[in-house]
Amino acid sequence: MQRLAGRVGAGIAARREKVQARVKERPWLYAGICAGAFLVASVIAAPFVKAHLQAIAVLDLVANKPVPWALQKSIAHPVKTDELTLPTSNGPVPARMYTPTDMPDAPALIVLHGVHHLGMNEPRLIAFATAMSSCGIRVLTPELPDIKDYHVGANSIATIGDATKWMAERNVPRRTGNESATPMSFAPVGVMGLSFSGGLSLLAAASPQYRPYFRFVFAIGSQDEMLRVAQYYRTGEDAEPSGGEELLPPHEYGALVLEYENLEDFVPKQDLAPLRAVLRAHLYEEPANEKAAMALLNPQQAAEAKQLMDTTSATTREMLAKDEVKHVQDMAGVSPHGHLATLTTPVYLLHGEGDNIIPAAETQWMAAELPHQTLQAELISPVLSHLDLDGHGPGAWDQLKLVHFFALILHAAEGR
Repeated sequence: MQRLAGRVGAGIAARREKVQARVKERPWLYAGICAGAFLVASVIAAPFVKAHLQAIAVLDLVANKPVPWALQKSIAHPVKTDELTLPTSNGPVPARMYTPTDMPDAPALIVLHGVHHLGMNEPRLIAFATAMSSCGIRVLTPELPDIKDYHVGANSIATIGDATKWMAERNVPRRTGNESATPMSFAPVGVMGLSFSGGLSLLAAASPQYRPYFRFVFAIGSQDEMLRVAQYYRTGEDAEPSGGEELLPPHEYGALVLEYENLEDFVPKQDLAPLRAVLRAHLYEEPANEKAAMALLNPQQAAEAKQLMDTTSATTREMLAKDEVKHVQDMAGVSPHGHLATLTTPVYLLHGEGDNIIPAAETQWMAAELPHQTLQAELISPVLSHLDLDGHGPGAWDQLKLVHFFALILHAAEGR
């Protein structure tokens, strides 16, 4: 055995000497091989390094932080905007295109606003779309009329699908004359949905009618099952796939949106208009208009308004519970739950750990149902609340994970 080990050791030493001799004879060859290997590795890694630098810069811009000088070149593309009107099955909708002026044929990404009365003009959305476009991406922000009016309905699924198809048909690289005789008629695009729009985007991607036009779906702070979210607004509890419960006091916003959406279930018909004006002003965060609308109410209407605003009272929660029963089917129609197991579109899921509008357990449910090959990445981050970068006490590791997650999105969006 010792002699065998000796022969093996001698053989290895002999081969090492031969290699060293060859290196001495032809150092240029081995230097070239090493340089080539380094170059290949650099080429492979470069897009990922670039995406991470861009992710840091984008997150700084969205958080209203100064971008470090060393990163400014990564988001140096000047951006122009164009106001558009998109044809959809629900009628024409306004949209805005953000285009890098030096890359008019850049890869495309659709960013969908959440439930907010400013729609595509919401300042945070504008800042994000501009930042993403400065990375070399065309960004389309369509208006979702129902979502803008605080109505999470199935009509928006078709609007999202139609907008995605429209953009995919304009995401085809320009022909240079060297392509095959049959040109591409469309190129799928990534779709990023904020809040409830993320869940609706998943439903659009699951539809055979729209599936081919989706490159990926990126859902931020989105619902899996609307009924479960509605129940959370009453109880402060959201079940987790593991069998546990997420316990977090809900923001009043969620319950108020449900009341506003189905106000006819909460107040007499003759009180609808004046009470809708009060709720609208409250949701729009317009205190002067809310005060003016309240001043127009009679005593009975004022009592009804006070009751609706108190989303923690037993009476209001009882009304919300009855409303859930009445709209079970409607809520199922805007819930990805049960539609994800056969989804083939790549999916990225991001949720704020402290989200008290749509609890993070919803992302856990989606991740549990999605096929392994479909779910590209999932992150529940303490850096985020609902859609804002204002989480409490995130550490450096949490921030790095969020940067890496956004780098994955940028890398996916820049492909075509």
